[in-house]
Amino acid sequence: MPLLLDTDIGSNIDDALCLAYLLRQRRCELLGITTVGCEPTVRAQLASAICRAFGRGEVPIHSGSAVPLIVDQRQSDVPQKTVLANWPHHEKFKPNSAIDFLREMIHAWPGQITLLSIGPLTNIGLLFAVDPEIPRLLRQYVLMGGVYLGPVPHYGLTERNTCGDPHATSIVFRANVPKMRCVGLDVTTQCRMPADACRARLHSGALKIIGDMAEVWFRDHSEVVFHDPLAAAVIFESDLCTFQPCLVQINLEGGREQGLMCLNTQSGQTPHQVAVIVEPKAFFEHYFATAEEHPTGEQSDYGAS
Repeated sequence: MPLLLDTDIGSNIDDALCLAYLLRQRRCELLGITTVGCEPTVRAQLASAICRAFGRGEVPIHSGSAVPLIVDQRQSDVPQKTVLANWPHHEKFKPNSAIDFLREMIHAWPGQITLLSIGPLTNIGLLFAVDPEIPRLLRQYVLMGGVYLGPVPHYGLTERNTCGDPHATSIVFRANVPKMRCVGLDVTTQCRMPADACRARLHSGALKIIGDMAEVWFRDHSEVVFHDPLAAAVIFESDLCTFQPCLVQINLEGGREQGLMCLNTQSGQTPHQVAVIVEPKAFFEHYFATAEEHPTGEQSDYGAS
């Protein structure tokens, strides 16, 4: 499956876990990676380091937007950049080349590409605004972002990817994508793993670079929530989640509610599919059976730790 990934890798560890999954997913033809968020070039370097560690240095990587369309940038740093001193990576990236790259690839593969975004929606909002034909040229668009079914413990109603650039998010949700799937905090927060259990999975082979990045995350967190990997996994194993057709509208009024979502199931319009149920055990079994190395070619049984 031809796939393009847009990511703010380097902040939460789940972006790196998602990229590791895609690089090991045999059904994924990763056509390229674009980065978004503060210091997008540094994020591109991190993506490059992971690709090289997995023997996939040929994957194109492009740096994207550093700031939201209108609101202030909430991100202030790329904490996991400290690992770059220990892992080979491409150093220089042309600034702001992501949108042109995405346009070129999607036009070259009409109706075939899955676009997966796991960061703030600035790049995707710009892409859809600059070239309104793009949404109709996609096979499908999958995003990790949003809160759809009510407040989530420890998160409330806000989610960084969608609320970090609410105006870009509004552009994306108003676009005419043939198939758009949304995987929000309602379900991703059910896929959790304690730090020690995660360390045990990330100590050898190509996954060691993910383990090194995870150690930066563990300085301030006691667990990993597999937000982004779940969004990637449902592309290839759709039964991991149950989706509800609906219309999602974005609030652009100022204040705390800017960027929050209104889920409308009664309008008669159902352009969006929102994940409402997840099978955490099945997800973890699938994730690690895909992402971990199996020299014998056999897959092992894994459950949530």
